[in-house]
Amino acid sequence: MAALRRLERRGIVTTAHRVRFVCAQVYDYAIRTDRATRNVAEDLRKALRKAKVRHREAITDPNELAGLLRSLQGYKGYAETNAFLGLMPMLFTRSGELLGAQWSEFDLASGTWDFQPSKGGSPMVTPLPTQAIKILRELHAITGPTGFVFMSPNGTGKPLSNTAVNKALRTVGFTVTVHGFRATARTLLVERLDCRTDVVEMQLGHAVRDTNGLAYNRTTFLEQRREMLQMWADYLDSLRDGVVALPSSKTG
Repeated sequence: MAALRRLERRGIVTTAHRVRFVCAQVYDYAIRTDRATRNVAEDLRKALRKAKVRHREAITDPNELAGLLRSLQGYKGYAETNAFLGLMPMLFTRSGELLGAQWSEFDLASGTWDFQPSKGGSPMVTPLPTQAIKILRELHAITGPTGFVFMSPNGTGKPLSNTAVNKALRTVGFTVTVHGFRATARTLLVERLDCRTDVVEMQLGHAVRDTNGLAYNRTTFLEQRREMLQMWADYLDSLRDGVVALPSSKTG
């Protein structure tokens, strides 16, 4: 508590909450390995002042993103929430599109997700990186084979809500929203991974037109987007694990 109070007095209350969360993970591990019998960091959950929430659109600093990814990996929520928080940074669709996804839209054998964008336009085919397929296969055993992929565990028959997943982000000490992952991906894919802007924009579901002003169809840049999303998923893994490898070639 004394260490956390020092952070409080410095005015970095959000950092104090993150430190408490990390300590709680350490104590939880200690309990599971018979080195402790009580998680004292959990006892301090309500002892700290509430942090002032300042919602930001996105994290664009790789080091800060790495911290978020590590915190999400340690989050202990429902399987549906954990799976969503694992996929959202990777796929960066609009949050409502992923929350409302149904198993009938996925072909895990070919690694694709075919859905109707929430803001209209043509159906969108999204190639799935191997990490996403692994998460979905594990979740399929819980909420599949039909209906909503991210079924709310409260028995309402509805999918998870934005409120629920944003609350999970606040629980691990971050004030970004799930929608912010789109801006994160848009920035880092272009600035850090040197991906083509039109390929990124296509994956974001934005209207991308050719030189004649015609809108590209749902399968345009499919292979380029497959390569890009796999590169992005690998990059997120490397950030989370603390080893960042730059891509060997430009997507496109």
